[in-house]
Amino acid sequence: MTGLILRIAIPSPLYKTFDYLPPPGCDPATLRPGVRVRVPFGRQRVVGFLLELADHTALDPALLRPAEAVLDLEPALPADALALLNWAQRYYHHPPGEVFATALPVLLRQGEPAAPPRISPLWRITSAGHTALAEVATLRRAPVQRLLLEHLAQCPDGAEAEALRPVVHASTATLRVLREKGWVELTAPPLPSEPAAVAAAPVQPLTLNAAQAVAIATVAAELDRFGVFLLEGITGSGKTEVYLRLIETVLTQGRQALVLTPEIGLTPQLLARFRERLPGPLAVLHSGLSDRERLNAWLLARTGAARVIVGTRSAIFAPLQAPGLLIIDEEHDASFKQQDGFRYHARDLAVVRARQLGIPVVLGSATPALESINNAQSGRYRLLPLPERVGGGSPPPIEILDVRRQPLTEGLSPSLLARIRVHLARNEQVLLFLNRRGFAPVLFCHECGWLSQCRHCDARMTLHLRRQRLICHHCGDDRAIDPACPVCGSVDLRPVGQGTERLETALRREFPTIGIARMDRDSTRRRGSLETLLTDIQSGDSRLLIGTQMLAKGHHFPDVTLVGIIDADQGLYGVDFRSSERMAQLILQVAGRAGRADKPGTVIIQTHHPDHPLLRTLASQGYPAFAEAALAERREALLPPFAHQALLRAEAVEAERATAFLKAARMLAEPIADGLELLGPAPAPMERRAGRYRAHLLLQAARRQDLHRFLDRWIIELWAQRPDRQVRWALDVDPTELY
Repeated sequence: MTGLILRIAIPSPLYKTFDYLPPPGCDPATLRPGVRVRVPFGRQRVVGFLLELADHTALDPALLRPAEAVLDLEPALPADALALLNWAQRYYHHPPGEVFATALPVLLRQGEPAAPPRISPLWRITSAGHTALAEVATLRRAPVQRLLLEHLAQCPDGAEAEALRPVVHASTATLRVLREKGWVELTAPPLPSEPAAVAAAPVQPLTLNAAQAVAIATVAAELDRFGVFLLEGITGSGKTEVYLRLIETVLTQGRQALVLTPEIGLTPQLLARFRERLPGPLAVLHSGLSDRERLNAWLLARTGAARVIVGTRSAIFAPLQAPGLLIIDEEHDASFKQQDGFRYHARDLAVVRARQLGIPVVLGSATPALESINNAQSGRYRLLPLPERVGGGSPPPIEILDVRRQPLTEGLSPSLLARIRVHLARNEQVLLFLNRRGFAPVLFCHECGWLSQCRHCDARMTLHLRRQRLICHHCGDDRAIDPACPVCGSVDLRPVGQGTERLETALRREFPTIGIARMDRDSTRRRGSLETLLTDIQSGDSRLLIGTQMLAKGHHFPDVTLVGIIDADQGLYGVDFRSSERMAQLILQVAGRAGRADKPGTVIIQTHHPDHPLLRTLASQGYPAFAEAALAERREALLPPFAHQALLRAEAVEAERATAFLKAARMLAEPIADGLELLGPAPAPMERRAGRYRAHLLLQAARRQDLHRFLDRWIIELWAQRPDRQVRWALDVDPTELY
């Protein structure tokens, strides 16, 4: 067929694109790759993405349907974003429509116009506010108002309400009072189309040490070309300052910087530092935003009004008008890998995107992933070490505390409780880490041994005492706490094990006069609750800090002098070969919260396995020694990064169907699996989850190109034959976990 054919990616699980005719009366000039197109799809009308203009189709021309409308005058996805997504679709062998949908905010996927972003008005101190601030007596009894006015006095261009939340508790109410007094006012922000002026930083930068200066100079000299820099800095070594100096350099060139952080919990303090130092609006992209806020931030990035974009995993796809630098903070973090749907790794895509754009990418971590360390050792990445803490402090010593045969109070040994009392008596802060939320991991019947098993998973339901619920942390199922044992009727139901909620309850009994802050997914569920917790911690109102890994990474708490790891044993014997690496990283990330200012710190690890080689190596020699030993083991066993893997996951309502599907998939694979090792099928470590049985087929190759050459053929055959359409299946390239 001759004529114009639109090749469109439709958000669906189909491994193909779809051909359409142009909309009736359509101006051909609007048909550019990257625009959104509304099309009929079955009985629905959906928004697809134009990938290609063709002059032929393999289908009968009479069967082609016309698209209904072109939704964009300019491509919603610019050329560089399209190039990244096309690469990602080929590498991860994922349905193209779902890949391209991932890159757009929800509202754009639904067909809303890409209207100019709405920027919030700015709060600014008035002349009357400056006068009140100068008169000491005026605000003597209003320290919160004074604190907010002092902050606004340092922001001559004003500040968004969101930026003021970390400054004081209940900033909205305080701003309302200050406005009634005439001390602050709301001002209109600059139009999004106006370029952000690069002004002098309002906060004096910190003095650099020699290692920081070398790192900054090395990257700054390469800003006009691609390069990957592994910034390996111990906790407290000033990695954020290196990021800021490099971003400032990029901004002076009129270019943009994209910064990825692994979790929403790391963004408040990072954003506060960025806003102090960097001019113009910041675009923030993470799942905690409303759909409208996310669209506004996305458009700010695309128009170039936001010169700095900070976000979590999916922000790697943010459109950039003038890209200059990519930064991945805590690059080792497992949350950079998407674990469902389109299973991409944001860190790896950042390297690909930087190469396509011809700009540098900085990967920062105190405990780099073993893959990144291996890339640095082989010369693919350039290592930039930051071996010293800013200010001359040293990393805290790690003590291994043997709790065998010790009486434990809700998981706390007498020795640890005594050390906590000493540090609190010195008016210092103590951080206790337990990577289990809830009150207890299981509810147990003392009469017959019944356990609170999830109805849909091979897992126990966690007791959340304050909410009076049993919750499965794997599928989300929850129910009221059983008043009596459902098996024998006994009312002697006992919580077994520790969670952060139970630890908090025990500490309130032990230290009734001490402020306690608990940071986990439960305590930070409400909007603004995370910022309130961080404010209480920074102000010293809370001196006992309890948390999961949300509290462990990236935060700067200068008064924390003791870190206690309540239960290190749960990560020592995992079924995944990466378990020891993750535990080592987590221990050292938690340990890095202690002694970050002029007060020395100490780390205590409670364990029933004090002679475990991982713990001994970490305590005595640190992460580099552990990484060297772990890489040697991986090399000997031919495991990543010395081999390349893909995992075919299958799930069904019956275990036999999932396994049978994978057996059929293996039979398709064997004739074309040259250079590959096929392992399985086998049940997943947690076989039953959310009511479905899961099984895995692992593929491994010594050479990456052999694996992808095989996958190109195998996925097409697997999709064409579809041995059992009642089985859900998905391919995970470079899997980072086997559950």
